[in-house]
Amino acid sequence: MQVHTALGNGFQEVIYQRSLEVELAHNNISFEREKEMPIYYREVHVGTRRVDFFVGGLIMVELKAIIQLEDVHLAQAVNYLEAYNMEVGLLINFGGESLTFKRLFNKKYKPL
Repeated sequence: MQVHTALGNGFQEVIYQRSLEVELAHNNISFEREKEMPIYYREVHVGTRRVDFFVGGLIMVELKAIIQLEDVHLAQAVNYLEAYNMEVGLLINFGGESLTFKRLFNKKYKPL
């Protein structure tokens, strides 16, 4: 919320990514930015994907800077949760007049 309050809307997604990185570090919150993760299909490596942030090693955070979140953005974020076997995620949109976010749960999560 601090990032959106300070910057408002209208910037490219990368500006919000960099600003959130500064804010997380300022608050001593552990995170990894743009962590590349392998994607497997039937145990065969088929590609990679970079998620915007992993926070505390437990929460996947995907950022957007668009006017309005749509179902396709939610589906994409849920797919990332499933592909990375993460239990919880956040989809945050900085593009609207008000900050919007969705808390996401992976129904297929399997504790390791």
